[in-house]
Amino acid sequence: MELMSVAQRIVLTSGKRKTAIARAVVKAGKGRVFINGKPLEILEPEIARWKILEPLLLVGDLRNLVDIDVSVEGGGFMGQAVASRMAIARGLVEFFKDKPEVKQILLQYDRHMLAGDPREAEPKKPRGRSARAKRQKSYR
Repeated sequence: MELMSVAQRIVLTSGKRKTAIARAVVKAGKGRVFINGKPLEILEPEIARWKILEPLLLVGDLRNLVDIDVSVEGGGFMGQAVASRMAIARGLVEFFKDKPEVKQILLQYDRHMLAGDPREAEPKKPRGRSARAKRQKSYR
């Protein structure tokens, strides 16, 4: 078994949004990105694809030096897209530690790419159809 050199380092990161959790593997490569085994170029819907592409477009030519494989589960399509985007952005920052400008570019564009958004849906309560709305009483 061979020991991995520094050029072959692998970075594992994760991102969360609501109930969606994404895990990303960033390694040296040719710029390929897969989301749950599908190439990013054919991912639908298009708005989710653009959301995931944001950190890759911001880092420019550095994206062609890494391959990224993301597995994401839970939540809806947009929650999964934001979780994937966060995992990719964190992976790029970790992989290119020697280039601090990568982190600065991502933070200036959108802080939520690296620092998560903790908001989640409030649980539904009894006697109502949603978290806050209640069934009205008419006996007065």
